[in-house]
Amino acid sequence: MRPLSQFTNRIRRGFFAGIAAVVALSTMAFTPGSLSWQLTPTGVESRLRGLSAVSGDVAWVSGSAGTVLRTTDRGRTWRNVSPPGVADLQFRDIEAFDARRAVVLAIGEGEASRIYTTSDGGRRWREAFRNDDPRAFYDCVDFFDGRHQGLALSDPVDGKFRILATDDGGRSWRVRPTTGMPAALPGEFAFAASGTCLVTSGKRDAWFATGGGAQARVFHSGDGGRSWQVTATPVKSGEAAGIFSLAFRNSRVGVAIGGDFTLPDTAVDALALTADGGRSWSLAGAAAPKGYRSGATWMPHSRRTVLAVGPSGSDVSTDGGRAWRQFDSGSFDSVDCARDGVCWASGELGRAARLRR
Repeated sequence: MRPLSQFTNRIRRGFFAGIAAVVALSTMAFTPGSLSWQLTPTGVESRLRGLSAVSGDVAWVSGSAGTVLRTTDRGRTWRNVSPPGVADLQFRDIEAFDARRAVVLAIGEGEASRIYTTSDGGRRWREAFRNDDPRAFYDCVDFFDGRHQGLALSDPVDGKFRILATDDGGRSWRVRPTTGMPAALPGEFAFAASGTCLVTSGKRDAWFATGGGAQARVFHSGDGGRSWQVTATPVKSGEAAGIFSLAFRNSRVGVAIGGDFTLPDTAVDALALTADGGRSWSLAGAAAPKGYRSGATWMPHSRRTVLAVGPSGSDVSTDGGRAWRQFDSGSFDSVDCARDGVCWASGELGRAARLRR
C-alpha cells in the first residue's frame, strides 16, 4: 500500500491539471478569421434543423423525412438511426444526453407532433408522446441540468402557449395547466427553425421566444416552467419575422436573434441582448449580423463568444453579442457546442460540420 501522501499528491496534481486545462480552453486565442466549418458528409439530403452536440466525438442531428443521424467518430461517419415508419415526420429538435440516450421532437399540427426516445444509440425507439389536440403544434424541447426534467413548447391553444413537461428524462410527458401563462398576442407563435425557440439554464430557468404578432416577445420562467412572465423586445416582428433562437450563457446573460426567413440576406432589428435574465432587452445595433439567423449558441469556456448561423452564413461575436463578424457564407440552420468546447452546425441538404479554429 502506498503512503497516503502519495495519493494526496496525485489528487492534487490531477486537480491542478484539470484547472489548467479549463484555463487553456477559456483563454485559447483565436480570431474570427481563423474560424471555419469542416463539413462532415452525412450521406442524406434531409434538412437537418435538429442538432445536439455531446462532445467533439459525438453529435446527433435530426430533420425532414423522419431522419435521425448519429456520429461517434468526430463526423467521419454518420449512422442513420431513424425510427422506423416515420418518413412523413419533421424532426425539428433533438436533445442528446450522451452517445446512447436522446429525445427527438417531431413538429406539426395534431398527431404530427410527437416525441420519441432512445437509450441504445438509436437501435430502438419508443414513442413517448403523441399530441391528440388538433389545435396544438409543438415547436421545440429542452432539458434542465440533471437531464431528468424537461419542457416542450406548443403554439397557443385557446389564446395561451402550451407547455409539456417531463421529470423522467423524456420517457413520459404531461400537459401543464396554463393558469401561469400570460395571454398570447393575436397571430403570435414560436418558430420551429433550430430547436432553440425554447432554452433552459440551471435547474429552474427557462425561456421561449416568439414572433408573428405585433411584437417579438420572450417568456421567462424561474420555477421550472410552472409560471411565466413575458417581456416585449425591440426585435422586429411580422408574419414571417421575429425571434428564431435564444442563447443564454447563464441565468442573466442572453441573446435573442432572428429576422425574416423570407428575406435571408436581410436583417433589420433582428438581434437583442439581455443582462438581467430577460426582463429587459436592447438592440445590438449596426454591428449585428447582416442576414436572417435561425440558430445561436455561446461557446463554452468563454464569457463573451457567441456563434450564430443561418441560410446566408455564420457569424461570431467576441464581445458578448455587441459586434459581429461573418466567417462563413455557407447555409446552416442550427449550431450547438459541447461541454468540451467543440461546436457543430447542421442544415439543408444533409449539411453537418465541426468548427475549426
